[in-house]
Amino acid sequence: MVQSMPDASPAKWHLAHTTWFFEEFVLARFDRAHRWRDERYRVLFNSYYDAVGPRHARSQRGVLSRPSLEEVAAWRRWVDERVLALVGRADEEALATIVLGTHHEQQHQELLLTDAKHALSSNPLQPAYAARAAPAGAHGAPPLAWVPFAEAVVEIGHGGGSFAFDNETPAHRALVGAFALGSRLVTNAEYAAFIDDGGYEEPALWLSDGWAEVRARGWSAPLYWERRGEGWTEFGLYGSRAIDAHAPVSHVSFYEADAYARWAGARLPTEAEWERAASQRVVEGNFVESGRLAPAAAGSGLAQLFGDAWEWTASAYLPYPRFRPLRGALGEYNGKFMSGQMVLRGGSCLSPADHLRATYRNFFPPAARWQVTGIRLARDD
Repeated sequence: MVQSMPDASPAKWHLAHTTWFFEEFVLARFDRAHRWRDERYRVLFNSYYDAVGPRHARSQRGVLSRPSLEEVAAWRRWVDERVLALVGRADEEALATIVLGTHHEQQHQELLLTDAKHALSSNPLQPAYAARAAPAGAHGAPPLAWVPFAEAVVEIGHGGGSFAFDNETPAHRALVGAFALGSRLVTNAEYAAFIDDGGYEEPALWLSDGWAEVRARGWSAPLYWERRGEGWTEFGLYGSRAIDAHAPVSHVSFYEADAYARWAGARLPTEAEWERAASQRVVEGNFVESGRLAPAAAGSGLAQLFGDAWEWTASAYLPYPRFRPLRGALGEYNGKFMSGQMVLRGGSCLSPADHLRATYRNFFPPAARWQVTGIRLARDD
């Protein structure tokens, strides 16, 4: 039931909401024999679908002591049984909605971990989620190199043939100028140098809204960092420990990523540049399946495009040319948020591996820091 801030949800709510999704959008639409398990759940566990009806306030999800966890688990089993029974006779539209529901659930698997991490960090005892700490990296991060890409007209977006969210479509051509991409993510040690150089005290490095956030919120380091003597500790799902200097910095906002890039004499990549670099690469990296639950030091070459930390881009979250949202209430899934958000790419150490692809567009407000968000640099070439 713990809810440490309005943006984070209790673990029980995540379990209930993903169950609600399948009952609301699959069983109620495609199973003629469907009868609501409890119509009150339609309000309690609706996230943001105005077309479906009223909903319980997001900031008050932590007060939902009922239904109990046992009742939610029983409801979940009840829904699962009926969805599985429906699969064998489902038409194309129903099957597509079920597939969408599984990908939606994968998103909440990651959110459940990031929200639990924030809740545990808010406890003065700083309890650990994982029984054993993630080991320090077996090697240091290689020196940052610049990987060049020539100017080209490239195809951006998902062209069909497999699952994609509607915001990844339609595929379209884009002119991408010559650029160079950093060979790996920015490390904790590199970000600490930015801090030590007064990065949080120099307004010239910051966008106006970003500087206002720094001043209003008292930011002086990434979320979960704490100064201990001459060094830094970081709270993770494994508890609190000294930062791994070679691992990617994470839990920074878009504003911090942008300020760091400016300090480093570089910039953030656009999402078209990022996708051009990633489109021909295998989706492999440090994902939740590794059990590490934290970013790890990079290998050689153009590394960490997938996994470790979501990468802020310089691109606002906007519709692609000729974008059309899904029909009905599911059209609210992505399209209604195309204002005031920035695009992130690549996935994190808490993402399921088979959830990701080069066209995947994540998005968060520019001040958000509780997700595993990091920095990759780019520059004009």
